[in-house]
Amino acid sequence: MTPHDGVEHRREPRRAASGGVRVWFENPQHFEIKGNLVDISAHGFRMSHRCTSLQAGQTVEFAHVEAAGRARVVWNRILDVGVETGFLVL
Repeated sequence: MTPHDGVEHRREPRRAASGGVRVWFENPQHFEIKGNLVDISAHGFRMSHRCTSLQAGQTVEFAHVEAAGRARVVWNRILDVGVETGFLVL
């Protein structure tokens, strides 16, 4: 099966969420991205934003309405209206 075959491949159930999200990292200077929470799971979250500089595997600090801490970028999806990024909470 391919990732785009219409079958759910996620390991954990997700639930819709909303609110602001901040992620930041040093590269080598402080860099901050603000966006909107799309959904969350027990060990991750997805946000929408307008920054294309996040890289898969990159570790960031984050804060949103339901949690804060460190997370790893798992994937990015470039859309016509912006970017979606999936994170694994560390």
